[in-house]
This record gives sequence, C-alpha cells and structure tokens, in this order.
Amino acid sequence: MDDLKTIDLLTELVSRLLSPTNPSQSDLSRSLSFATRLLSSRLSPSLSQDEHAMAESIKRDLAVSGRSSDALTFADLHSKLVARSSLPGGVQNRWALLYLLKSLSGRRSYSSGGLPSLPLENYIPNLDSASQNSTRKKNLGLGSGVLHISKDPENVRQNALREYSVLVMDDNEVEESALVRDVLYACQGIDGRYVNYRSVNGVDGYDLPDSLTLPRSTRTMVRKLCEIGWLYKKVKGFIDESTSKIPSEEVGTVGQAFCSALNDELTDYYKLLAVLESHSMNPIPTPGSDSGLHGNYLSLRRLDVWLAEPTVRMRLMAVLVDGCRVLKGGAMVGAIHRHAKHGDPLVQDFMGRLLKRVCSPLFEMVRSWVLEGELEDIFSEFFIVGQPVKVESLWQEGYRIEPAMLPSFISPTLAQRIFRTGKSINFLRVCCDDSGWAAAAADAAAHVGTSTSRWGLGYGQIDALEALVIEAAKRIDSHLMDVIHKRYRFKDHCLAIKRYLLLGQGDFVQYLMDIVGPELSEPANTISAFQLAGLLEASIRASNAQYDDRDILDRLKVKMMDYSDGDRGWDVFSLEYDAGMPLDTVFTALVMKRYLKIFNYLWKLKRVEHALTTIWKTMKPNCIVKSIIAKEGFVSILRKCQVIWNEMNHFVTNFQDYIMFEVLEVSWAQFYDEMESSKDLDDLLSAHERYLESIVEKSLLGERSSTLRASLFGLFEVILRFRSHADRWFERIYELQSRGKAESKPKSKEIGQRLEGAGKAMTQLAGELFHKMGEDLDQIAKDYSNSLDIFIKQLPLQQHVDLKFLFFRLDFTEYYSCRK
Repeated sequence: MDDLKTIDLLTELVSRLLSPTNPSQSDLSRSLSFATRLLSSRLSPSLSQDEHAMAESIKRDLAVSGRSSDALTFADLHSKLVARSSLPGGVQNRWALLYLLKSLSGRRSYSSGGLPSLPLENYIPNLDSASQNSTRKKNLGLGSGVLHISKDPENVRQNALREYSVLVMDDNEVEESALVRDVLYACQGIDGRYVNYRSVNGVDGYDLPDSLTLPRSTRTMVRKLCEIGWLYKKVKGFIDESTSKIPSEEVGTVGQAFCSALNDELTDYYKLLAVLESHSMNPIPTPGSDSGLHGNYLSLRRLDVWLAEPTVRMRLMAVLVDGCRVLKGGAMVGAIHRHAKHGDPLVQDFMGRLLKRVCSPLFEMVRSWVLEGELEDIFSEFFIVGQPVKVESLWQEGYRIEPAMLPSFISPTLAQRIFRTGKSINFLRVCCDDSGWAAAAADAAAHVGTSTSRWGLGYGQIDALEALVIEAAKRIDSHLMDVIHKRYRFKDHCLAIKRYLLLGQGDFVQYLMDIVGPELSEPANTISAFQLAGLLEASIRASNAQYDDRDILDRLKVKMMDYSDGDRGWDVFSLEYDAGMPLDTVFTALVMKRYLKIFNYLWKLKRVEHALTTIWKTMKPNCIVKSIIAKEGFVSILRKCQVIWNEMNHFVTNFQDYIMFEVLEVSWAQFYDEMESSKDLDDLLSAHERYLESIVEKSLLGERSSTLRASLFGLFEVILRFRSHADRWFERIYELQSRGKAESKPKSKEIGQRLEGAGKAMTQLAGELFHKMGEDLDQIAKDYSNSLDIFIKQLPLQQHVDLKFLFFRLDFTEYYSCRK
C-alpha cells in the first residue's frame, strides 16, 4: 500500500469509524496501523471468484427477504458497474467488491444509519475495562463479520489458556498422562489402573469405571483408543489357539502361514508401542505454558493420530480372524483374497503383503502337482484330492477337484488345467511306466522362464502361473498322446474291437457263424467254453483275420454269459476283448459291458440273417419240383414260402445295411477324426464316449428306443420261428421224396399192387403235411406282417434323424404305407 491516495482514503475511513468514540491520536494511529495490516494481508476467502455467481447470490438473498425492488435496483447498478469497468479508472476487482458488500449485509444488525464503528476492544488491550465494556455494548455484534488477525502481543491467548487449564483440571479426576499409560496397557491386552477389560450385557471391551469424574469427550476418546486393544486381544487369542494345535489337520500349512504373517504384523505393532511408551514418559505441557511444546510428549489426541493407521490394520486382522476361524487351506486363502479387493491403498498394501505369506504353501502345492505330479497335501488343504483306487481307475476316479478349497483368484478353467496336468503325470508314471514327462515339465518351465525350484511362485503371479500351467499341460498331454498311440497302439486296438466285437470282419463272422451254429443250437448248460474257444481259433485261421497281429488276436476270447433254464447257446455266446493296461482306462469294465450289449445285438441280427440263408439253402426248389410229390399242390405252398422269405430277407438285408454302413461306419469315421484331433486323454475319452453313444442311439439300443427295440426283437422271433418250421417241413418233405423214389422202381405185379396202396397212403400224408404247412405259413405271415407294421409305424416317431432314414430305406416304394 504505497499509493498515497489509498492511504489518505483509508485514514479518512478510520477517522469516520472512530469519530463516535472521540479517539485520541494514539488510538487513531493504532487503528490505522491495524487497518493497514488487515488490508495488506494475503488471506482470501476459500470461494471461487465467480462474479456472476456472487451477483446472483446477492439478488437471491434480496428476493428471499422480500426486497424484490432492491434486487432489481442492485441488478441495474451491477450492470452499470460492469459497463463502466472498461473505462479508464474503472473498478477491476468487481468480485471482491461484491463479496465485501455481501459480507457486510449479512453481518449488519444496527438500526441507525451511517457506518458501523470500528471494534477496537478486540485489538487494543491497553484500554481500561470500563471503556472496553462501553465499547462492547455500543458495538455488540457489529464486528463479528470481519476476520480479525492479531499477533497477540499482550499474551491474551496464553492467559486464556491458563484459565482454561485450571477449569479442565477441576473436571478431571485423573491426569491425562495416567490415562495415556492405561490406554497403552490396553493396546497390549493388559488391564491398567483405570482402564479395564469388562463385559456388560454381552458387550465386551476396555472402558473406564463410571465412578471416575471425567468429561464425556475424554471418555469417548479413551473408548475409541481402546478399540485397538480389543481387536488385539481377538487376534492374539486366535494366534495362540491355532499355535497350540500345530501340527494338526485343523490348522494346516496355510493356517500356520497365516498365523506367522499375523505375528509379523504384531511385531511391527509391538515396535510402535515401544516408541509410544518412550514418548509417554515425557510430561504433557499444560495449556498456556511453553514447556514441552516441541517435545515428544504423548497426549490422548496425539495417541489417536499415532494409532489411526495401526487400528485400520488391526481391524482388518480381526475381520480376517473371524472369517477364517473355521476355514483351512484353499478356502482360507479364498476368504482372505476377497478382502483384498479394496480401493484404499493402505488396505491393498497390507492384504498383498499378508497374502504373499499365506498363499506360499498353496502355490508350492500347485508347482509340485504341475511339474512333478506329487500331491503334497498332508492336511487336506489343496483343491485337488486323491483317493486310493485300482490302477485301471486311476484316471477316472483317482483324483477329483474339491470346489470348496478352490481360491477365487484361480479360475475354474485354470483349475481344470492344473488338475489334468498332474493327473497326466501320475497316469504316465503309474499306468504307462513312463518317465518322459519329467523332461516335458522341465522344458515347459524353461520355455516360460519360471523356476522349477521350491517357492518359485507366489501371490500376485497368477499370469506366470497360468503360463506355466498352459505350457506344461500342452507338452505333457502331447507326450501322453504319443505314448498311447505309438507305444500302446490305441488305434489298432480300437480297429480290432470294431472288426471282431462289432462284427466288421465279414469273412471271419460268416465262418464263425457256420462253424459254431450247430454247437450253439444245443442247450446252454451242455456247451463247453473250451470247445468254442477252439472253434474261434479255427475261424481266425480260416479267414483273413489270421493276418492280424498275434498280440491283438490273443486278446480276443470267448465269453459265456450267465444262463437260465431253457437258454440255448445262441443266448449266452459272446466275444470279449482284453485291451490291457493302460488302455483299460478307456476300455473300462463299464465300457466293455456296453460293447458286449452291442455285440449281442449284432450277433442276434447276424443269426437272423444266417437263418434266412439256411432256409434258402434248404428249399432247393429245382430238386423238389421234379419229385413226384410236386404234383400234389406243393408248388403253391413253396411259392408262398418263398414270398414270405423274400419279404423277411428284404427287411433283414436293409436293416443290416443300415446298421453296418450308416451306423457303425459313419460313427467310426467321426470317431477316427476326433481321435486324430484329441489333445489330451480327456478329449480321447470324450470322443470314445460319443462314439459308443452314437452306436447305441442309432442302433435302437438307447432308453428312448426300448419300445421300438422290443418290436424289432419280435420280428426276429418270427423269423427264427419260420426257420424252425422250415427245417421240420423240408425234413419231412425230403423224407417223403425219398420214399416216393423208392416206390417208383419197377416191381412184380403183386408187389406193385401192394406198393400202389402204400403210394396212396404217402400221398395222403403229403397232403396233410402241405395243409399243415399252409396253415403255419398263414399264421407266420400274419404275425410277421403285424410285427412289421408295428415296427414301421413307430419309426417316424423316433427323435434321431437316422432312424427316419431307416424308415425311408425300408419303405422306399411306399408299399407298407399303402398297405396301412
């Protein structure tokens, strides 16, 4: 303020403000000095300097107070002020002017006109008390709107603080230093002289006795500070309880790591308490005194600042203790990880530091499982659980994932990869007697740049863990597929099952059917399995099957199923294939049972086809027509028999072609493609399962086709009945034919007359036979027609699309549809 014009204006203003009090020259000088210091101050209100907003605020205040005309006047004046500010000598800092006017209007409470007087009693301590009281009465409330700044040269503040300290000591029965000491004891879980641990109405904690005379603010502060002691007591109790159980399954290695991490945090907490204890030895300065103002003393408020951050950490530890009390292993890690998702950097840093310690045993289990196939889980903490099973069930049942132990930061997809990688290593080691997985695991770790040593991975390295698992899974699964396909010839065994159990080797099946047919027509309890095994070997030597690998042929065996009274050999005969280790992981007992079901179904179909072929051979129409009994109407019976046979053969041939080509071959082609593209054993098992499921569903062996299958078996029974009747008929016909040839030779006259009578009797027997054949044929034709109509009527109702094509194949000319 070096401008003389401004100083003159300020002097005139101060003189006018002090004119009602008749000030002396010294008072005027001090007031001018104060006003100059006030205007020279750099303090400014914490408001944005928005002129338009300030003008609108003033107009709004005037309008709210019912002074609408004044608001309009103010708006007019403000617009004029803005217009003249651009002229030379105009007001530039209009916002400050508006703010001053608003402050004065909000603070004024006098009714008389004129300027308010300057409140000197707040700034001139040398005035006597009488003049101060007089001035305070005249200016009551008028100076409250101005921000006063003073250096307090007469120690008014110090004197007031001394008086305040006397009043405080009168309200406090206990010194603050004693309370600070007791609070520090409570922070360590120890009862002090005044602050004790107590439980009232189910609520426990540290508190002061009600008998002590203390201000409410002090009690509140003590309770707030003692919260950390209550939290410490809970955390320490959990650590001591868990430590007393070590080693046990209830705690486990993850629980031990958790307790160790909590102990480390408490160690830092103890160090802080030691520092605070040393500070508490310094005396607390009394208000108004200069002693100790810059010393390391410890008051309740300073203690509150010191303990703010430790309280947050202790509260977090207490929350974790409550949430993890009944958990262990991966479940405990997952519960702790959920609390790490926090926006506070302090909480994030604390939880990250804690989780690195807690997760180290879990990550070591993952590393050991993925790279070594070892399940180092003494206390059942890992999310992969092993169980004792037979060797052939190792892959399917030996291990499983425990969802409750899976931490949330490990995704289900990653968990499945981890699970399969270790399982592949164990399968190679136990079932395949292979050690090539070790090199594959080492190469995977080297490829991703991860150490294979213990404790090489930890929390926060999920990306590195996932990269390691993916690379290890890819290499180990690739090695496993090579072992399965090349060393154990999985494809060759699948092809052998298709050729022998699914009857794909035509010449072998036909020869086997011919050679074992007479034997299987006997009762089941009279058939020798050793004799059938010899016939099987003969069938192999007589067909192209003899050129197959001897190792594969040795696995093919005869199996006699359980039989009951009345069963024939056809009902209990079957073949089985022993794939051996480790392929019995794919060809399990349950899978081979399904293959057996398919074999029995196809064997029954082959038996029906064989029966029709036998009937055709038995008829020999040329030989029969030339005989003498052909004149007795046998030609019409034979024609009817051939018509029925043709209809049956049409159905069986088309149905067998459907099974062999549209079911077995198509399913095999799809399975072969999927087998070639399988990346791991699970993919191979899934492809084989789909292969079997496709055959079962398309062949009417599924649950949804049970009714249709029953109709099909009814047709088979009618065809076999036709074959049985045909055998008896033609056996009798050939017998009559042989007798007729013998009687047709030239004899003596007497003998000729006698033979003529016998011929008439034979002709009568032939007529009765033909009549009986006609009746039986009519009944068989009727039963077959009814069964076939039922079967064809049910085909369009099936859900599988291939079965609808079967209907199209059987009824290509719509003969059966028109017959309906």
